[in-house]
Amino acid sequence: MGKFSLPANSKVKEGSQYKASSSAKDIKLFKIYRWDPDSGENPRLDTYEVDVGNCGPMVLDALIKIKNEVDSTLTFRRSCREGICGSCAMNIDGQNTLACTKAIGDVRGEVRIYPLPSMPVVKDLVPDLTHFYAQYASIKPWIRTQTSAPPDRERLQSKEDRADLDGLYECILCACCSTACPSYWWNPDRYLGPAVLLQAYRWIADSRDEATGERLDDLEDSFKLYRCHTIMNCTAVCPKGLNPAKAIAEIKRLMVERR
Repeated sequence: MGKFSLPANSKVKEGSQYKASSSAKDIKLFKIYRWDPDSGENPRLDTYEVDVGNCGPMVLDALIKIKNEVDSTLTFRRSCREGICGSCAMNIDGQNTLACTKAIGDVRGEVRIYPLPSMPVVKDLVPDLTHFYAQYASIKPWIRTQTSAPPDRERLQSKEDRADLDGLYECILCACCSTACPSYWWNPDRYLGPAVLLQAYRWIADSRDEATGERLDDLEDSFKLYRCHTIMNCTAVCPKGLNPAKAIAEIKRLMVERR
């Protein structure tokens, strides 16, 4: 039987340990992935003891506490702290989620934190989303029309048509779903992934858009759309409770109907 192993420079080693102060009463261990491209060293897992009794309730609160009080070199993205911007998406306790909405108390035992899987890493917990955003731009995520805009008002839609966008417009492009998808791991260069396909359907479903045919033409490809095998990882991890798999199924249905 063949044996496979990661390249030597990809193996994650044990890193430094940071003890909490002796007065800390409620200690929880945080094991955090660290990698600095300028160091030339292997990735490592640093261990931090955090007094969660003197910390906010979310994983992001602990990360900020570590950066401010223990190790200022720790690098991660964050912005809104309200589950709106998607900046703090990472893999926590084995699942992609937002650090600002993941409660420390929901994790039993030590908290293991890694960057989003399958993405190149810029540093520590920061993934390189350049390709992800380029894929998003490729679907032309704006209303496309052929008719002239009304001269005295906006383009309107009924309440029923507006309701068709529920479960689609709330996507914050955090990339949790796409980086949880095995098909996206294997074919990130050609498969658009659940996040971008959900966004594609958001514009297809918009009654004000007049480019449905062109949008479907752009997605009519054996890789862009049809690498989805309905594994449902995307729906399971979405921090906004959306269903990218359903949006992908709707695009496939429209493909069949127009034939």
